This record gives sequence, C-alpha cells and structure tokens, in this order.
Amino acid sequence: MNDLTSRMSTLTPEQRRLLEKRIKGRELEPVVHSKRATEIIKGKQEGARTDGDRAFLTEQEAALRPMEFSIFFFADDASSDANNRYHLLMECAKYADTQGFTAVWTPERHFHAFGGLYPNPAVLGAALSMATKNLEIRAGSVVLPLHNPIRVVEDWSVVDNLSNGRVGIALASGWHPDDFALIPENYPDRKKVMYRHLETIKKLWAGESLNIQGGGGNEISIKTFPRPVRKELPIWLSSSGNIETFIKAGENGLNILTSLINQTPEELGDKIRVYRKTLEENGFDPDSRKVSLMIHTFIGTDFEFVNQKVKQPIFNYLRTNLDLHVSMARGRSIQIDVDRFTRQDEDSILSFAFERYINHSSLLGTLEACEKMVTRLKCIGINECACLLDFGLDVDSVLKSLELVSELRRICNR
Repeated sequence: MNDLTSRMSTLTPEQRRLLEKRIKGRELEPVVHSKRATEIIKGKQEGARTDGDRAFLTEQEAALRPMEFSIFFFADDASSDANNRYHLLMECAKYADTQGFTAVWTPERHFHAFGGLYPNPAVLGAALSMATKNLEIRAGSVVLPLHNPIRVVEDWSVVDNLSNGRVGIALASGWHPDDFALIPENYPDRKKVMYRHLETIKKLWAGESLNIQGGGGNEISIKTFPRPVRKELPIWLSSSGNIETFIKAGENGLNILTSLINQTPEELGDKIRVYRKTLEENGFDPDSRKVSLMIHTFIGTDFEFVNQKVKQPIFNYLRTNLDLHVSMARGRSIQIDVDRFTRQDEDSILSFAFERYINHSSLLGTLEACEKMVTRLKCIGINECACLLDFGLDVDSVLKSLELVSELRRICNR
C-alpha cells in the first residue's frame, strides 16, 4: 500500500477522487440520505433488537434461516464459441433446473462488449422457459426508462405463458448515459419515469384497462394480451447501494436486488434494516419480501487454485467497471484525465480491490470459506444468493464449480 499511496500522490485531484472511491467501493456521487433514513440508521442500538430489526441475526438464528440460490448472468462468457454464444447460459440453466436452484437471471445491457450477449432479457427468458421446468425466469434488470411499459407487460406475459407462470423482473432506472441513446429524453428524469412506468405495469398485469392516446389523437382504452398465468408479477428494485432505493422498495412492497460492488456487508445490513422497517410501516409483512444478492461465485477444493483461476477474470471485470465509471463521470461533465493513469496505477488499485473483494464480498473460494460467507449474508438479512457465473472462465470450469455450488446450497439449508 505504501507504493500505491506514493503513486496516488502524483495524480490530479480528480484522478485521486475516482481511485479513492473505487478503493472504498463507493459511488462516484455521494449518497444523500433522506432525513428519515438518517434517523433510522442513527437509531440503531448495539446489542438490542426489536421486531423491526430483521437484519443482523446471530449465527445461531441465521443457521435456521433458509438461503435460496440462483444463477445470474451479467458480464459475458469470454470463452464463448462464436457459433454457440449462449452455451454456458443454457447448460448452467439446465443443470440448475434439476438441482433445486431458485431462478436464472439475465440482464439488459446495451452497447458494451463486456455484457454484449444480453440486450433483451425477455428474448432470452423465452428461450430459457422452453429449456427448463422448475427455475424462475427473471430479468436482472429491465431498464424501465428505455421502454414503453405496455410492451414490457406484453413481452413478459408471453414469457410467463411459455414458462407456465415462472417469471419475475427486477427494474432499474439506468445509470450509464450511453444506454439512453435509445431514448435520450428520459435520461434526466429516469427515476421518475421508472416509478411512473412501474404503476402502469402493475395495473396492466392485474388485467386493468389503461386509457392512452391512439395514433389518430383520440383516447382509447386498452388491455394487454396474452393474459399472464401468474396473477401477481414478482418485482425487484435494483440498487447499487443507494439507501433511497431501499426505502422506495419498502414503501411499494417490492423486493430488492443488490450487490457488494459498492458496499460492505455491514453497510448493506444497515440498509436492509431500514428496508424491513419501511415495509412494516407501510403495511407489508417484512418477511414476505426478498433481498437478492448478485455475487461472484466460483468454488474449488483448494483456495490457491481458485485464486489463480479467478484473478485475471476479476481484474478484467473490475477494470471494465472502472472504464464505465469514468464514462459515466464524463456524462455528468466531470472531466477525468485517464491518459495519466499508467497500467501500473490501474494494476495497483485493482490488486487492492481484488484482495478485498475475494476475501470479503464474494463466493470465490473453498466450500468451507463460502459456507462462512453465506452465514454472514444470512446474518445481515439476505434471502437469496444470485450467483454470478459468467465473468470469463471456461465453460467446463464453471460447470464443475456449479456442482460445488449445488453442494453449498444443500449444506446451507440442512
């Protein structure tokens, strides 16, 4: 770290700000908590729990709580055969379908080579519906401001029929300005657009009519078809760590999809506590909603083997995310001179981030280490490990690891 500190001292203030926030796992913009959220967090009493404190369980309490396991695809399969790009996704889904896993998640990502297999989760969801019998088919996530909500309901109702009622979707407001090339006018107010579209989706899925303007300028009343099999659509809100999203999810009775990229487990536990309290205050059963955690997963019998296997792919993943954050900063008129970043600077920062991530924020390791991590996640109130599998490893290695993930699922739910 001394070598890293000396190199950071030579960077511009803007460069130091970016790198320091990546070290600490924070977002580029500081999260401004609402007055209510701040009061709830400050009101936490060490060693005391009330009925509203549904995070920070003891290990004994956590051992009695179930943990669901799902598979999540988000980055890309760097080893994909150009003639069979979805081989890893389909093979993992078929295996998970027979082994008691809960769901398969696919994302919506545009214009990025890293993640370029996933522009439309509804299309892949239709294919997965026909290849599986038991898994929930979920979007992680639909970037709602990029879509007409009527079409979202139509598409996912088709998937729901194909899967005989197995769909669920996470919703995101989007964060990368380049994605909004599809509909740039929605970028400034994307969060407001998302919540407005959310209400439309709920009404149409429930079979209600919607009054909209037709092509001739006249008002028409529409319902969407086909009617879904599932009477109520399970909905998650995606959050990179902003506590206001947790509060909004609680107010609306929605599930949460999050990760440990921008927050520590303890910080996430605080937010889950706020979320459960908000659910209860708004008339929802706090234990009836899920917190699903996207988490990098690769299990082996030897830690050194795992470390060497995942180090370069995780480096590539973190480096790509650094590039995305720089691009996002520029979209906010924050100029960062990345030309002054040497490869050594990047490697130093990524080495630190990798060690922190593999030891404290992932399911990368042996069965024993991963079991301890799952217990830790249970203690802070996580209900589902959404195991991120496609971060650059070869297909055979991922499938072999998935067998150990299946064993981990059994161990953690004995």
